[in-house]
Amino acid sequence: MSYLEEIQVKNLDHLGIVAGLIDEIGIVKIINNKLGIDVREKISAGTVVKSILINGLGFVSRPLYLFSQFFQDKAIEKLLGERIKPDYLNDDKIGRVMDELYKYGLNDIFIEVVLEVIKKFKIDLKYSHLDSTSFHLDGEYKREEDKEKQEEEKIIKERPIFIKKGYSRDHRPDLKQCVLDLITSQDGDIPLFVRVGDGNESDKAVFGKVLVEFKKQIKFDSIMVCDSALYGQENLQIIQHLKWITRVPMTIKKAKELVQNIEVEEVKDEDKEKRSDLNLESYTWKEEIVTYGGIKQAWLIVLSEKDRKVIWKN
Repeated sequence: MSYLEEIQVKNLDHLGIVAGLIDEIGIVKIINNKLGIDVREKISAGTVVKSILINGLGFVSRPLYLFSQFFQDKAIEKLLGERIKPDYLNDDKIGRVMDELYKYGLNDIFIEVVLEVIKKFKIDLKYSHLDSTSFHLDGEYKREEDKEKQEEEKIIKERPIFIKKGYSRDHRPDLKQCVLDLITSQDGDIPLFVRVGDGNESDKAVFGKVLVEFKKQIKFDSIMVCDSALYGQENLQIIQHLKWITRVPMTIKKAKELVQNIEVEEVKDEDKEKRSDLNLESYTWKEEIVTYGGIKQAWLIVLSEKDRKVIWKN
């Protein structure tokens, strides 16, 4: 037999970089510390999670029972570790690990990984950004309305979300969906907090609660930046002890009056050098102290050649 007949070619592609980052963050170790390691296992829960991340960033969409096929032509020992074979990654094993992760608490594990990323890569957390999106789902998800009302409390305890029709950000209003709320850092857009909600959930109803929950779980002094969905009397009461920036919606009477009645002469001409450094030469602004929702706050009225906007800053 020639040496050429013994050569096997396996791919790494960009997945070697992905695997290296996972190892640098220490995700496998974090998962194994939380879920434990059974000496009888051929592959640990942390390594299974690593394989899921690599698969997800391999841009391949396949049913779970075909998951192991993804690694058939990959250098799996380089990516996941010595003596690991593709058939170890079967749907039964992956399903058990997913169940264990859910029982332990996905948010707790996610936040621990986030804190490690912040520490490892020295992420600047002066500002954090909150927004939401939706994901449409195929299938009918039938449920009798009367039965749903009768079992509502039981369902809420057993199920994390309701799949329902709502405002579709991915332009499929014909399908039911779920909603994802995501907080990221300004520095590098690192995801800091993830929450999944009902398909018909309103940003105005939950944004304030999301920020409070985020602050409870991650302790750092970050200014939260959101769109105008945050601005409402109920949310202002909830987040009055936090630092945040949002846009005041023009549906508020006071905001509309300020924009309509402001004179150009009233607008402060800020330090020209500072404005030049920030590329704000075409903007001027005026600060207005306003009490709304029982909370004293500063509104910033920004004027440009193209538009006039009311922005609130804390």
